[in-house]
Amino acid sequence: MARLPRLYADGFAQLAQANFVQKADASFRQALETLFPDIARWLRLALAETDTLLHGWVVTHSGLTLLATPGNSTSLARAIQQVGRQLASRLQAGSVFDGRFHSTIPQPHVWLLPCLIWLERQPVREGLVTESETWRWSSAGAHTGSLGASSVGLQPHADYWACGNTPFDRQAVYRRLLHEGNAPSQEAQLQSRLLGQWGLGDDAFLSELSKLANRRVSPERRGRPKKRI
Repeated sequence: MARLPRLYADGFAQLAQANFVQKADASFRQALETLFPDIARWLRLALAETDTLLHGWVVTHSGLTLLATPGNSTSLARAIQQVGRQLASRLQAGSVFDGRFHSTIPQPHVWLLPCLIWLERQPVREGLVTESETWRWSSAGAHTGSLGASSVGLQPHADYWACGNTPFDRQAVYRRLLHEGNAPSQEAQLQSRLLGQWGLGDDAFLSELSKLANRRVSPERRGRPKKRI
């Protein structure tokens, strides 16, 4: 069966995750970590070249994850490929990503912030830090107002702006949401849609998204179709 093209709908943000190849060699992991600042810089340059708005990002030992609104249907793929080529050249390795990246289109006002929270809590899930905003290689610090956090290249999404009328209000509200994290049921649904590369939202949203997207947004129901009488 031919694989589906990457899901895309003009003007909608996407959550995308590209996992690094996991090698047992400790030196590879150490070399990768020294390149985290470069990966952040390459990502921002690549997204700017493809007219893509970056709303959130994180890089850890496991991979690169971002929330962004692509300029067109190939923008994210081209940007991630550019980062991969730069990284492979510096590491003198072959492919640095474990297959294709996964992506989903989240429903605005419902799933956007949970996706951003899930993304920025990745270092906590990996046991790298206890608080998300202390991980330097992500957008968490910029969203919570942490000192020393870099917001270069970041374009906060409208759903983040809706957290408050002032920067302090937005940072306080988002900081609380980030520390609380998502419900386990939300995490499971989010990851399922991300891995399956389907739309993420309620039936009404998916119905509307299907009219705008370049392919179907939900998996087909299993089993044979019902016979018409």
